[in-house]
Amino acid sequence: MQGTLPPASEPTAYTPTDRTVPTRSAQRASYDRELVHAILDEGYVCHLGFVRDGAPVVLPTLYGRVGERLYVHGSTGSRPLRMTGQAGPGLAVCLTVTHVDGLVLARSAFHHSINYRSVVVHGIAHQVTDPEERRTALNALVDHVVPGRSADSRPANTKELAATAVIRLDLEEVSAKVRTGGVSDEPEDLALPHWAGVIPVSRRYGAPLADAALTPGTALPEYLAAL
Repeated sequence: MQGTLPPASEPTAYTPTDRTVPTRSAQRASYDRELVHAILDEGYVCHLGFVRDGAPVVLPTLYGRVGERLYVHGSTGSRPLRMTGQAGPGLAVCLTVTHVDGLVLARSAFHHSINYRSVVVHGIAHQVTDPEERRTALNALVDHVVPGRSADSRPANTKELAATAVIRLDLEEVSAKVRTGGVSDEPEDLALPHWAGVIPVSRRYGAPLADAALTPGTALPEYLAAL
């Protein structure tokens, strides 16, 4: 799918840095490579942050992972993608992915929370110009959403490729943060007459809805039925 876990000879964890060590709830941080990959591979949308004209900008976009690289694509006219193609060291970015797993309802308003899994990646984004890497990246972006889909769709043609830019971000300065468990009310609040607990949040897929112009007799692929 989006990539494989690193060989046993590679470090099993990312090295913490000043930017990846949280100042709050540091005990929830993790630098485990396998956990980071799992959180990234389960998501669909990332938020890509960068500075434009002296002001912060954060854009939601699809992404794909191949080994220790993340890929993001967009129009060649997109501002952040143009900025990565300019002469210089690339574009400094911060990319985040978050899953909400539960709503934590406490007796006190202060202790309401969510159970979540998140990844934050800091680094320098570069535009991908090598044709083979571009093909790999674009296939990864399609397969990230639905594994197996890139082999079951028409590849981008020359015109479409010319209109599409791809940037890469290496997974080097990375951290995960996870909150699990239940309510953390104060002892003196436990007798209050307010319901407390966790409401689980999960993702589900509905039944596929075929396109109205689908060629009669076209069967639903097994990889879609498996969803």
